[in-house]
Amino acid sequence: MPHLPRSSPLFFRAFLASTFLFLDITTHQLSLTLSHIYSNRAYKTRTMSAPKSYHTQATGAAAETVANHSKESDLKLYGSCFCPFVQRVWIALELKGLPYQYIEVDPYKKPQSLLDVNPRGLVPALRHGEWGSYESSVLLEYLEDLEVGPPLLPPGDAKLRAHCRLWTDFVNRHIVPSFYRVLQEQDQQKQIEHAHELHSSFNTLIEVADPEGPFFLGPDLSFVDVQVAPWIIRLNRVLKPYRGWPDPEPGTRWSAWVNAIEANDSVKATTSLPDLYLDSYERYAGECP
Repeated sequence: MPHLPRSSPLFFRAFLASTFLFLDITTHQLSLTLSHIYSNRAYKTRTMSAPKSYHTQATGAAAETVANHSKESDLKLYGSCFCPFVQRVWIALELKGLPYQYIEVDPYKKPQSLLDVNPRGLVPALRHGEWGSYESSVLLEYLEDLEVGPPLLPPGDAKLRAHCRLWTDFVNRHIVPSFYRVLQEQDQQKQIEHAHELHSSFNTLIEVADPEGPFFLGPDLSFVDVQVAPWIIRLNRVLKPYRGWPDPEPGTRWSAWVNAIEANDSVKATTSLPDLYLDSYERYAGECP
């Protein structure tokens, strides 16, 4: 293969062709992706000339869920509508049908009630009666231990539960940081490298998931799905507009998983309209591709 300048669209095409195979990306899709990356200048000009800020109120279906959970409750979720770590816990609360109160937190105006639970003022945080804790994976384990509603970890199967915890750790160590590296990196070549890492991590997760799916363990949403779902829905809403992330190829295991996540009622109930994510993540993305 002849040497291509790293800034050349042909170089990026060659990279994508060798990297995105596990997603079954076709030549046509690659062309569409590259067309977006190299010709979407009007969109770039609009976003860079009119910077957006983070949102402090959910929109769409998530706004309805907030309204339905605004009354005082013994179980309180402190969250921010654009935060994927909050959405993990929020999905679990919706799935389990637990009564709870959702409290929206402005990241720059943290209430004392949140600081009493987490002195760092970070969300998500839970207050349950006189007890409180934080960190999304810890909170998901706590909700499981309440043994209310559908379980996310397989009951009575210690080995399969350990399997889920192992791949939850993989999501936190590989998929989550790779997502932000792709989003925040401004150098094109480094963006490509980070995109390769993220694709490789998703591929690894697919390889250990139930082959029939559509979810990680089979037909039902479970612990690993909840852990990774917020980042899957942000592929289309954040990485696609800002970094040209391609849509999944129809008929693949990856497509089945993405579609199942998008269609799940608890995920939909905690997801705002696309503009909320586009605006809220602009400060992380910097320039569009």
